[in-house]
Amino acid sequence: MKFSAFLAAAAVLVAAPVLAATETPFEWLEQVGSARSMDWVKAENAKTLPVLTGDARFAALQAEALKILSARDRIATPAFVGDQVFNFWQDATHVRGIWRRTSLASYRTAEPQWETVLDLDALATAEHANWIWKGADCRPVTHDRCLVELSNGGKDAVEIREFDLKTKTFVDGGFRLSESKQTVSWLDADTLILTRDWGPGTTTESGYGFVVKTLKRGQTLDQAVEVFRGDMKDVSASPRVLRDADGRRMVLIDRGLDFFNSALFVLRDGKAAPEQLDLPHRSSVHGYIHGQLVVSLQEDWTFRGRTFPAGALLAVDVPDLLLQQSRAAPANADVLSPSPAEVLYLPKARQALDRDQIAVTDNRVVAILYDNVRGSLLSFNRSTLHDRWEQETYPGLANAAVNIVSTADEGDGLFYSEEGFTTPTKLLFAPTAAITSTVVKTLPARFDASNLMVEQHEATSKDGTKIPYFIVTKKGHSHDGSNPTLLHAYGGFQLSKLPVYDPIVGKLWLERGGTYLVANIRGGGEFGPAWHEAALKANRQRAYDDYFAVAEDAIRRGLTSPRRLGAYGRSNGGLLMGVAMTQRPDLWNAVVVESPLLDMMRYHLLPAGASWIGEYGDPTIPAEAAWIARYSPFQALKPGVKYPLAYITTSTKDDRVHPGHARKFAARLGELGSPYLYYENTDGGHANGADPAANARRWGMHYTYLTRQLMD
Repeated sequence: MKFSAFLAAAAVLVAAPVLAATETPFEWLEQVGSARSMDWVKAENAKTLPVLTGDARFAALQAEALKILSARDRIATPAFVGDQVFNFWQDATHVRGIWRRTSLASYRTAEPQWETVLDLDALATAEHANWIWKGADCRPVTHDRCLVELSNGGKDAVEIREFDLKTKTFVDGGFRLSESKQTVSWLDADTLILTRDWGPGTTTESGYGFVVKTLKRGQTLDQAVEVFRGDMKDVSASPRVLRDADGRRMVLIDRGLDFFNSALFVLRDGKAAPEQLDLPHRSSVHGYIHGQLVVSLQEDWTFRGRTFPAGALLAVDVPDLLLQQSRAAPANADVLSPSPAEVLYLPKARQALDRDQIAVTDNRVVAILYDNVRGSLLSFNRSTLHDRWEQETYPGLANAAVNIVSTADEGDGLFYSEEGFTTPTKLLFAPTAAITSTVVKTLPARFDASNLMVEQHEATSKDGTKIPYFIVTKKGHSHDGSNPTLLHAYGGFQLSKLPVYDPIVGKLWLERGGTYLVANIRGGGEFGPAWHEAALKANRQRAYDDYFAVAEDAIRRGLTSPRRLGAYGRSNGGLLMGVAMTQRPDLWNAVVVESPLLDMMRYHLLPAGASWIGEYGDPTIPAEAAWIARYSPFQALKPGVKYPLAYITTSTKDDRVHPGHARKFAARLGELGSPYLYYENTDGGHANGADPAANARRWGMHYTYLTRQLMD
């Protein structure tokens, strides 16, 4: 298995002219590693570092962050490989990290006896390489060999090597795939199925492979056999191999039409070509159990005479999904198959299943349900007595975030966690399909939460929609607008912002007197597919209006004020920060713009921007360019506006969100004479988690900036 954030009267609404892609200024900064670009980066870093790292408070903040990130008493995240538990571990001694293993019985003790399998620090030193761990995919059934993914500096592109778990060495003459953005699965013990850059004309405009091939042991890449070909206009084509407890194998190929829509094909033994499954384009397959596919829907689906609503979780017989391949479905198909798909769960109002938190074991399906952004763990078992799926709910914390951590390769064992804003993470183990579990690990408290309280409120957005948000603040806090407050949100790609225990926020902000807000704005997945779709494409402004409404509500309550209010977001949340700066500069005194998208008129031209057209729209289509231009932060910057002092930060090796966005935005602010701080880490990639020491410095700089702007 794979191991795998003032009042409306003062609003400033920007209407900038649409710039064609060829007219964008500072385009030279998109040349990631050019001498001119890197000279600019070095000059900007040289201006920012003395301000932030030279602040008297920086060293203590960095030290606290490093203590948290490299603590030896944190929970070692478990991942099953066969009957053993594996973990990837980083600390002050193992900066790049070690991949290690122990038995399940040992893991459940207070002091597991770990055996190092692969030392990344030693490997990087021996090979004079900047290797960063990206995970491992281990051979099924035997669980003796794994495909280890290594990244140069944290990029999404990886080199893949076959590794022997018995000898703890890379396999001499084994599978070795050169660096690429690639997806690989074990087809059998000696065959891989994969997609990657096979050479000119084999990658999409988003930079991902669309040609799927099989590769046998001993073959070179040019000997691989093509089994599927998508199109250059797709996002990608990627293989998956599912197996159930009865030994059945299902080989799937996901043709990504855009970020959210895909056509799913099955590659069956004895068939010359893959056959398309009769599933809606907006759906996700989570596993294979008792010959059925477990599917969640992100759109309504009418199948053989019955309609299933978006948000539903289903179990579907594969022969039914392939019926259209052999003959047209008859008019009385609903009579022939009265239950073409079995419903496991239909969320109610203000509920949603987390589509990234649905898993399948040998005999059950587990899923995380959020009810008004409060999580619980559901288990679905097939009743032989009643011949139907039956649901049970695990007992747990109120107001919690719940996470499926790892499921057993064989059997129904499950690790899951639960946590709250002020409640440290607990790791629980459920050994069987029965609704019983025990706490096996508890994270020690990383900050003093004894004087903190958590509330949930609602703000009213511009169109009247109620937007929930969490407040974490001091008990008995003042209502005079004096609280230094950080407002965090994401608002895109159906990703939810949940009540998680964040030691960095707790220690570096809350314990020092700060207030923390988390806004559940549209574009996320907090209330299912409809909540996401409400802010797609032409309706993007709704997410931003929601964010502003939460800020205004907090100000109205006297919780904070524009002088004491800061905004933080990264990636798509970094785009949110750019819009917050340009549309409502009056609301904030600090804005952390991290790993952002900002030039939305050119985002599709920068890797991997074209894959997100399904979220934002296509700037090459005039009608869509018009609504993108209305919020694109880079184009919205204009002279004569007093912008808050922003801290803009990215990574040179971010090959997911191009660093050119952040660079050009900072350069444009400089051209306008508006002050800003810019810092670019030359390593780390999009995730920023390659090195605990570098990550501690990153957080130290973030909170030094926020302290200067909001607490001083």
